[in-house]
Amino acid sequence: MKILIKLGGTLLDTSESRARLAREITELARTGAHLVVVHGGGKQMTRFLTERNVESRFVNGLRVTTPEVLDAVLKVLGGAVNHELVAAFAAAGAQAVGLSGLDAGTAIAERLDPQLGAVGRPVGSNGDLMNLLAANGYLPVVACIAGDANGAIYNVNADQMAVACAGGFGADSLFFLTDVDGVRMADGTVAASLTPASIDRLIADGVATGGMQAKLESARRALESGVKRIIIAPGQLSGVVSQLAAGAAVGTCIAGAVDD
Repeated sequence: MKILIKLGGTLLDTSESRARLAREITELARTGAHLVVVHGGGKQMTRFLTERNVESRFVNGLRVTTPEVLDAVLKVLGGAVNHELVAAFAAAGAQAVGLSGLDAGTAIAERLDPQLGAVGRPVGSNGDLMNLLAANGYLPVVACIAGDANGAIYNVNADQMAVACAGGFGADSLFFLTDVDGVRMADGTVAASLTPASIDRLIADGVATGGMQAKLESARRALESGVKRIIIAPGQLSGVVSQLAAGAAVGTCIAGAVDD
């Protein structure tokens, strides 16, 4: 079984949360599952920039990435956040390897919009390195930084990065561990399951907006790339990783055929 787990940056902001998630993911790896972890770090990025009096500007939820911001992305996402997470996995007994999409073409991107600066849209993923590492008992931990064949470096939305890497890795399942309980319906209840058609309705009716809309659109793309199930679940829930792997009804499961 191949599983890609995306960890939201909020879950990585304390050593206690990092340690718990690292233990849970390491325990799953010991069952023989091949795993890849992709992580964000937007909260940490904003704090780093604020401390240096650099304004964080967003357009449609994406951080405008000037050269100064890109330098911070490399230092924070590719540096501190990635290394702290790898260290947590080491403490849990995993052989974690810190990567970014720049390594061996793990994520290939193109510039999304000139007004956003160095923000990239993933257009492909070479899964060879992730598969090589996972097959030999290592745990790839990927920061959401990507590049292109011309040597450009891009800041990439972590959900989009997770989808690209899941496709390249050939993941059977994609777990989005986040700071919400799942996808909420119009009446406020958490949906146990969704199909591509019901995702379209939630977005069209204005129920899913902002970050959740973007996450659902990413989930739809993951289905299109061959991932069989995507789960949006509360990462703060103790034992969530093993529960999801066992098929427990936690969060919102997205599956089903995507219409042509």
